[in-house]
Amino acid sequence: MGHRIFLAGASGAIGQRLIPQLLAAGHQVTGTTRNTAKAATLRVLGAEPVVVDVFDAEALSRAMLAARPDIVVHQLTDLPPGLDPSRMGEAVVRNARIRDEGTRNLVAAAVASGVRRMVAQSIAWAYAPGPEPHGEADPLDGDASGNRGISVGGVIALEKAVLNAPFAGVVLRYGQLYGPGTGTDMATGASPLHVDAAAYAALLALDKGAPGIFNVAEPNRAVSTQKAVEELGWRADFRLPA
Repeated sequence: MGHRIFLAGASGAIGQRLIPQLLAAGHQVTGTTRNTAKAATLRVLGAEPVVVDVFDAEALSRAMLAARPDIVVHQLTDLPPGLDPSRMGEAVVRNARIRDEGTRNLVAAAVASGVRRMVAQSIAWAYAPGPEPHGEADPLDGDASGNRGISVGGVIALEKAVLNAPFAGVVLRYGQLYGPGTGTDMATGASPLHVDAAAYAALLALDKGAPGIFNVAEPNRAVSTQKAVEELGWRADFRLPA
């Protein structure tokens, strides 16, 4: 049976690859964007668009109450197109704010709406230095400084908010994305991940996997993805049809 899904960050790279998967699985999708122009894109994809700013807690709560979702999927980010290096300095701060304040607002709205589960995007390269591959129980790099410290601080805040909420919280620690909408078609980074496979993990996590954390990346030496493969039935080679 399909669920009513509230997809926060629906117009992002993962969101646009996730909507077709959700619809094909029989779910109803309400998708958020801050950009009025992108609402039309979401409607073409088959989602019911809602233009709302996650930092407007009251408007966000009203939007979610109106949508009456069973499950919230958190794919909110604030990053420049193609991860433009000249803009990443300021983007790190904005993205950390979304992960912290934005997630707190999203969790509060979900609690008020009676949501029973939330699946949230995190990252797989925030682990503290130590033996590799990192498993989900390894500590995050909370002592990092500079831009990394800002970024990891946002990740820690996001994960705590989702995992400590009074619903089933699932955190997907994604590797470095590539593919449509990401700015690169080539696998890069220590733990690469195709955007279609990232979206697929979110789809699976709607119904599978106990609350907790899952590393999601192609096979690599930096992080272990065994848990996602075994508990979610996830496949790194998943791709949407051309």
